[in-house]
Amino acid sequence: MSNFCRQIKLSSSLIRRLKHRSSNSMLSGRRSFTTTEGHRPSLVHKRSLDILHDPWFNKGTAFSMTERDRLDLRGLLPPTVMSPEMQIERFMVDLKRLEVNARDGPSDPYALAKWRILNRLHDRNETMYYKVLINNIEEYAPIVYTPTVGLVCQNYSGLFRRPRGMYFSAADRGEMMSMVYNWPAEQVDMIVVTDGSRILGLGDLGVQGIGIAIGKLDLYVAAAGINPQRVLPVMIDVGTNNEKLLKDPLYLGLQEHRLDGDEYLAVIDEFMEAVFTRWPHVIVQFEDFQSKWAFKLLQRYRSTYRMFNDDVQGTAGVAIAGLLGAVRAQGKPMIDFPKQKIVVAGAGSAGIGVVNAARKTMARMLGNNESAFDSAGSQFWVVDAEGLITEARDNIDPDALPFARKVKEIDRQGLREGASLAEVVKQVKPDVLLGLSAVGGLFSKEVLEALKGSTSTRPAIFAMSNPTKNAECTPEEAFSIVGDNVIFASGSPFKDVDLGNGHIGHCNQGNNMYLFPGIGLGTLLSGSRIISDGMLQAAAECLAAYMTEEEVLKGMIYPSISSIRDITKEVAAAVVREAIEEDLAEGYREIDGRELCKLNQEELATFVEDNMWDPNYPTLVYKQD
Repeated sequence: MSNFCRQIKLSSSLIRRLKHRSSNSMLSGRRSFTTTEGHRPSLVHKRSLDILHDPWFNKGTAFSMTERDRLDLRGLLPPTVMSPEMQIERFMVDLKRLEVNARDGPSDPYALAKWRILNRLHDRNETMYYKVLINNIEEYAPIVYTPTVGLVCQNYSGLFRRPRGMYFSAADRGEMMSMVYNWPAEQVDMIVVTDGSRILGLGDLGVQGIGIAIGKLDLYVAAAGINPQRVLPVMIDVGTNNEKLLKDPLYLGLQEHRLDGDEYLAVIDEFMEAVFTRWPHVIVQFEDFQSKWAFKLLQRYRSTYRMFNDDVQGTAGVAIAGLLGAVRAQGKPMIDFPKQKIVVAGAGSAGIGVVNAARKTMARMLGNNESAFDSAGSQFWVVDAEGLITEARDNIDPDALPFARKVKEIDRQGLREGASLAEVVKQVKPDVLLGLSAVGGLFSKEVLEALKGSTSTRPAIFAMSNPTKNAECTPEEAFSIVGDNVIFASGSPFKDVDLGNGHIGHCNQGNNMYLFPGIGLGTLLSGSRIISDGMLQAAAECLAAYMTEEEVLKGMIYPSISSIRDITKEVAAAVVREAIEEDLAEGYREIDGRELCKLNQEELATFVEDNMWDPNYPTLVYKQD
């Protein structure tokens, strides 16, 4: 790990964390912190059947006999009191049986049947739902999040049973300030908001996009320990341009074309003002906004509100961590990252967001000046639906313009404006082929054959588009065509590939889940009023440092999802430390900014862990209104 530290200029927070790991000396004495998300009794204002029908407080058969008497539940439940472990065992037995039997028919896939069963548990017992999710995160994260959540969103009007979250629409203009007070929680820590315009790679799904906000917040709870009573999924319905939905009589959203321009901005402005007026310390994550608005809204709000865009900044952070890991896997020092030639397929919000972040990382390694920034920009070849982007193109998207190749330069390379992806790969011979195009199968046999000519001894393929059907290629295609030594990462989960002779082709899932929970939790606990570039960079560098040298040399550049709670804890601590270094930290609850600055690495880790909610049944005490 110390060798890794010397290879890259890291953020100050990460340097301190890595030094602490390798240090044999430890400060004596350990501060104790109040466990703010621990085992406090919960006051409830309801009893009897009202408790059993409330998923926040319902324990089902786990209510003790004293609680049954105290809450007027005796006789309303079977007499046996079951432990939470016994409840989960019963549920898992039923789940394995119902996974097949609960299908509505051939059109209802196996994964969607799982989602239905888990969703029903969520509806009746929230604590048990999160305990099941956390204990089986590797199996069920793909169900509550990508790729299954895409299928859920496509079918959400038919799947809708119980309201979850809030809906603000174009029809609510002028009313949002009062509407936010309809939400029952006095405190909200985390909001995930979407306008449904670009759900995963599935396009405009309108109001049905609420499913992605719900799924993301499930992961905030499971991975970061954000209290589920303080999260809020939000859909901003400004219409849809999906003609199928506009004609569907069962569609639940506004059946009118999307607002645009100043009208659209006015709706988003009103929403942001409303939620931050009621909950001044809330963090808002923007999710799956179409490219034309993603960057504009990020720049509009990021210096004023605690907000970030996961598609732009989260995707970029995970990709940077993977790109740094790929350099390590090639057996090169990390300082060689600025020498990597990277061909990028996709110039939307995710693609340009990754390229911008990678350029900044390279520039920082080269001295962090204007010359370094210009030099870093020359390492990228960006290809969109019209081919290679050059300065000869008319009407270049302003966000892509900094990466348009010079005409004379590409002439020397044997390329031209609009050159195909295969042509670009063949001529550039890149170290990395990075896909963020949302076009399934884009990395065709021709493209992958061209990558065999890479000047790298171990080229890397990042097929990052979601859901699974939009992945640019599969790991089987990558390993069989390019070779066993390729490094492969994807946005959606794939199984490792058996290469024979005891060798495994590792499929690394570059899931945003590695970063966004830690970014949210770290921002919350730091008390920072904004989410700075430095805090995001600290998160990415922390993830890059998580893997051991032995693991990366085997081609493993991302950790197992099963470690997500520990990963999130480390990422959150890195974010807090960077906020302290940038003098942005104002503290959280009983720990003010000055106290936060005094915490050593161990104390900071304890502080983070103590503020992560665990799905344990609280003791319930009835209090009359």
